[in-house]
Amino acid sequence: MDERDPELKKELNATLQARRELGEEYESALVDSFLEKVDQRIDGAVDRRLRRQLAEQQMVTARGARSPKSTDSFGERFGFGIVSMVLAIPLSAIGGGVAHLPGLLVAWAGIVGVNAFQAARTNPDLFRGRRHRGSSQDSDWEG
Repeated sequence: MDERDPELKKELNATLQARRELGEEYESALVDSFLEKVDQRIDGAVDRRLRRQLAEQQMVTARGARSPKSTDSFGERFGFGIVSMVLAIPLSAIGGGVAHLPGLLVAWAGIVGVNAFQAARTNPDLFRGRRHRGSSQDSDWEG
């Protein structure tokens, strides 16, 4: 407790000293008073955390960025790529064995399509055209 809040430690020591001086008949009042101070400290810490989180959310909203999701991690993207490549081997073999070149092309079109959809889901600006990214670049070329 002494590393976290030295003032709270002083309050506890003062409460214990007052209990020794006043006796057991005031023990419940002293404990209630100390617990009220602890509650106030906790409420203050929670309020500060909530204000900080609200400010962070407002900054994300003001910037127009998506709020980060746990599913957008590098590990998931890397794992998705590995799994799609591992599944590409038997799909290529089946497609090429059954329908030769057209079957192989259909299998790889499906693999590319699934990966493109995943990339667009995690990065919505990836496939947008140049015109949508910024109007200042286009205005230079418009006489």
